[in-house]
Amino acid sequence: MFHGVAMESRKMRFGIVGCGFTGDRYFPSIKLYPELELAGATDGDSERAAQFCNHFSIKLYPTLESMLADPDIEMIVNLTSSTSHFEVSRAALDVGKHVYSEKPMAPDFDQAKALVDLAAAKGLYLGSAPSGLLGETAQTLWRALRKNEIGPVRLVYAELDDGPLHLMEPHTWRSPSGARYDYQEELSAGVTAEHACYYLSWLVAYFGPAKTITAFSSCLWPVRPVHPGETLENTTADFSVACITFESGVVARLTCGLIAPHSHVMKFVGDAGVLTVNECWNFSTPVYVDRYSIFKFKAEAYPITRSFPFLATAQDRGSRIYPPVRKASLKNRYRRYRLDFARGIVDLSRAIRGQRSPLLPIDFCLHVNELCVAIQNPPSTPYPVKTTFKPLQPLDDAALNELIAPGW
Repeated sequence: MFHGVAMESRKMRFGIVGCGFTGDRYFPSIKLYPELELAGATDGDSERAAQFCNHFSIKLYPTLESMLADPDIEMIVNLTSSTSHFEVSRAALDVGKHVYSEKPMAPDFDQAKALVDLAAAKGLYLGSAPSGLLGETAQTLWRALRKNEIGPVRLVYAELDDGPLHLMEPHTWRSPSGARYDYQEELSAGVTAEHACYYLSWLVAYFGPAKTITAFSSCLWPVRPVHPGETLENTTADFSVACITFESGVVARLTCGLIAPHSHVMKFVGDAGVLTVNECWNFSTPVYVDRYSIFKFKAEAYPITRSFPFLATAQDRGSRIYPPVRKASLKNRYRRYRLDFARGIVDLSRAIRGQRSPLLPIDFCLHVNELCVAIQNPPSTPYPVKTTFKPLQPLDDAALNELIAPGW
């Protein structure tokens, strides 16, 4: 197990590259950790960078080069668009800066592998989002699995469908600093490459490295009317489905898309029951345990119980919320979106200070990156996964409490 690591008094001074929508999501979490010191930010769009820095009262670096030339900056947090991740991270590593990157590390597996090799050659730390595995829900789920609450798991159904994005008026979305939401980039990059890692990172942590992937992806809605006067033409896959076989023998079916109605449900099917999580974008969402029983099988046979689930569960003592590793308020428990984006940055900075492996080591991050790319652009035959990683262990209570920011 991971145990608490004493924090050093020296703050981690870092710079943000990328002042768009994602930057605004990170900033509130960063402020929760006094050990982090944000030196400033930069962006290829000078107007957007100035707007971001003025809003958050931080230093504006006019160019990436000026930020990389600052000797007091130890780490770069790369929040640029997916297509820029590789170039920005490589530039930072080249001048001796540690890097934490938004996902994916690179949209091309060979590029991601090149970054990992470069960091190793220079003795630098490289980390990647998402950090959801360090969240309370993921850790609660892991505990239930380790305690064999539903017996051996054989199958996982995971859904990451976000609805038809272009019909949600994305052209009107603004971040607190005023940045526009880049929905064109979201569609062009591909929803699988952008989102599949949220659940993939959980699955490979729980069940070990993936062995093979059989996947299908397609662009089902190539011409999308966004609003009067704008039509987007896109050929990148907006739907994917993959069957993943893990070395442990578990099989997972993962769907990801921008077509079907919103669903972030993941079900773990074991010999004795089912574990269910309804939202991966909330660190505090409940984990439900439904143990098999004669009553449950009979109840499921009647359509009325689908409309009124309480009829099936009122007398079924096998259905319950699994005790969370950390209690959350009712309000936070059922929110659709509640992420601590800085948790991965804090983990990486503490690893740098303690000269230890991060809780989310780079071989693990590379493995997840490979799976996302393989599902986004699947070959015609089952894909044999190339990478692997050393087994991860869940956080103990002390480590989790130390990782969670005061006031979270």
